[in-house]
Parts: sequence; C-alpha cells; structure tokens
Amino acid sequence: AKTPRSPRLGGVAAWVRGFSLSLAALLLSLSPSYATAQADKSIQNPLRTVGEVSLVLGRAYLERGGDRDLIEAGSEIKVGDRVFTESGGHVHVRFVDDALVSVRPSSTLEVVRYDYDAAKPEKSTVKFELSEGEARAISGDAAKSARERFRMNTPIAAIGVRGTDFVVSANSRSTRALVNEGSIVVAPFSSECSIEAFGPCAVDAVELTQNTLQAVEVDQTASAPRLIATVAERASSLAEDDTATALAIPAENGRTATSPSDSADAASSTDVYVESVVNEKVTAEVAEASQTIIENSIEPDVIPEPLIDFTPSLALVAADTSGSQLVWGRFSESSAAESLFAVDFETARDNREVTVSSPSGALLYRSEPNGARVDRNLSVVRFDLSAAQAFYDSASGAVAMRVGGGDLELNFIDRAFATTLNLDHVATGEIDFVASGDIADGGYLRLRTDTQRVSGAVATDGSEASYYFKQILDSGSINGFTLWGAQ
Repeated sequence: AKTPRSPRLGGVAAWVRGFSLSLAALLLSLSPSYATAQADKSIQNPLRTVGEVSLVLGRAYLERGGDRDLIEAGSEIKVGDRVFTESGGHVHVRFVDDALVSVRPSSTLEVVRYDYDAAKPEKSTVKFELSEGEARAISGDAAKSARERFRMNTPIAAIGVRGTDFVVSANSRSTRALVNEGSIVVAPFSSECSIEAFGPCAVDAVELTQNTLQAVEVDQTASAPRLIATVAERASSLAEDDTATALAIPAENGRTATSPSDSADAASSTDVYVESVVNEKVTAEVAEASQTIIENSIEPDVIPEPLIDFTPSLALVAADTSGSQLVWGRFSESSAAESLFAVDFETARDNREVTVSSPSGALLYRSEPNGARVDRNLSVVRFDLSAAQAFYDSASGAVAMRVGGGDLELNFIDRAFATTLNLDHVATGEIDFVASGDIADGGYLRLRTDTQRVSGAVATDGSEASYYFKQILDSGSINGFTLWGAQ
C-alpha cells in the first residue's frame, strides 16, 4: 500500500508554490513594461477625479453611472461624467491641468477621456463630446503639450486644437466654431475622420485662427467646412463668458457661486448674483474687477477691427453668377479648395465657353459673345481683387489662409501679366505670392515653372479676370482661386 503523504510535506509544497507565485508577481511588478502598463491603467481610471466645478448659474445636472444629480460649485468631475444645463444654466469646470471649460445654457457635454500626467504632459489624451448646445474651452497643459491628442467631437464634426481658446455650438445638423486665441482644425466625420479617433483630422479640414473675425461652420449639406463672418457673435460670446468669469472670483474664495433663481435665465441670474454679492459686502477690489469686465465687454470700442479677408463668407450659388462673365465650374462637392469658389458645371457653362482648368479638375468658363477674341483696344488694365480663396497644403492637410489683398495688371501691348496676393496663416506667417507670366492668344493667363503655376483668363471686354494659382514652399505649398474686376 502507498504511504500517505505527510501533512507537513503537503504544507511545505503549498508554501513553496505560494512563494514562487509571489516572487513571480514581484519580479513582474518590477519590470518596466508592467510598471508602465499599471501607470497607464491608473491614468485611465474612470473613477479618477479630473476636474472640479468652479461656477454654477441656474439649474444644471451631473450624470454619472446612470444617476443624475444637481451640480454645485465644488462638485468633482470624473471621466465619463456628463454635464447637462437647462435654459438658464451655466457651468464652469477647471480641470487638473488648469484647462477651463464653460458649458452654456441648454447644453450637454461629456468628458470622454482625460489622461493627464504632470510628469509627462506630452503623453496626455483629452476628449470631449458636445452633443448639443454651446461650450467654450481654454486649453490647459494637456492640450498644449499633446496637441495631436486633443479632440472635441460634435454630432457631425471633429475639432482639434493648436493650444487655444475657442467656442463651439452644435446640434445634430450643424457645428459652428470661432477662435478667441490660437487656432482650431475642424473637419466633418468621414471614412478618413473617425469619431473614435483622437486629435485633429486632415481630410476636408479647415484651420481657423485668431487672426480673422470669422467662424467655421459644418452642416450636413456640405462636404467641407465653410468660413462665415461673426463680428457680433464673437463680441457676444466674449461678453457672456467674461461676465461669468468675473462672478466666479468669489467662488475661488470659498463662496458658492450658484444662481439664487433656478428658473431665471443666465442674464437675470447674473444680475441677481451681482446684487447679492454687493449686499454681502464683498471686497471693493472684487466688485470693481467684476464691474470693469462687465462694462468693457459691452463697449463697442473694445471689439477689435476685423482684419481684411477677401475669402467669401458663403459658397457661390447660381444666382451669384448670373451676371458674371467668368465662372469656375466643378464636378462635385469633394474639393475643399473649390467649396466656396466654384458652382456645378451646368450652372458655370450656361452661355459660357471653357477656357482653362485647375489641377483638381475645376474649369473656368467665360462668356464669349464674339468668340474667343479679346478687345483689340485694350492696352494696360489694372484690376482690383473681388474675391479669393487660398489654402496652405502640408503633410498635416489643407487649411484655409486669410487673403488680405492683391494686385493684378494685364499688359496687352507686351502680352504679359503681373500679380501679387497677400496671404497669412498661423503656420506660415505672412506670405506674398508674387508672379508674372504671359497672356496667350484668346486672353489666357499662363505661368508654369518648377515652383509656381498660374492658369486663368480675362473677359473678352477686359472687365473681369480670374486665375488659379499654386506655389511650392519649403514646408508644403499654397494654392487657390481669385476673381478680379477692372479698375
């Protein structure tokens, strides 16, 4: 018969196995890959606090794990939290990297991801989702150090930043954004711009900077963003948030900055709160600072003069071209460079003949009542810039540039032209496109070198001119379209 195993030996064996497992776990925990993985797991812990509410006006809620509670000043914000504001609600959140987000009335904002390590800010990942309403975001250390890992999603578009202060309004049909400082990159969702990704998208993207008082808009009917004028909207946005920021000062000193009336709108809540602060004898310094901001925010003279930009605020439609002799036509809506400047071919070729083409396939059509012959009495004609659209194209994608002005002179005696365009972008600084070339028979403008290209035409009576241009730079290229009217 077999001798039964000694209970003592069995205990020793169990102890040896336990010791071996503990030793293996210890060695694994000391390995760099394990330590890094654990650190990443800790950073991505959804229960980790990533921000704190610094101001609440009106009624607002915080949804976490299926529960919804009223938000108060001092409420913690965690990854996965959703902030809801009613019609009079306004919430400010300060995040762990000193980023600030203002959630405006009737809005819903979710903190999808907020990975930030002060020791390695360049490895940060930040992602918000604004499903409806309006929000203002001021970048903190995470977005500034890891610009390619910041994203704010709306229902139809992705917004990346270049270290900035911007405002976004969104719903299921459209997204609109403007920049107070820095720049943003806006692109519609597509097969190349996934909603699950991080950072800015490059395809069909438009970059908007603080250098122009314009907003960028994306809607379901267009394949690419467009630029629109927003002087009044920018002034209103800044005034609203500056007022709220001034009122947030007492909250940082331990006071609860919550509106005394949940049913009042944001403006009424502000008035009531200012009155209550004064009645409680807040220091003269705080009251004076608040009043100064409120007064300055509505003074017309504090709104900066808009920079000149010849980029159309809206895309051309058939009605805009009915009296034009020169019109660009396109095959589809796929090209961002033609999104504002070209109409469909059927409209463009109505009583017009084709002249020249652009590399993307757009064709310039011209009215030719007497055939492709230019008036023989033309000598030297100078033109004023009517409209232009320019892009800076690099490895990161194409972004819109500001067109500040330009000159065009056609010398029919020497059969030559000369032109300049004043362009500007935060990534390139100011650039002057300067070119000269030939006027071919039929009034066609032509230039083709290793670094420059111009393809255009003049109206047969010399009253209009238009051309496509491109120039190679060290870091990419600039290109676009222009329309001119004779002086």
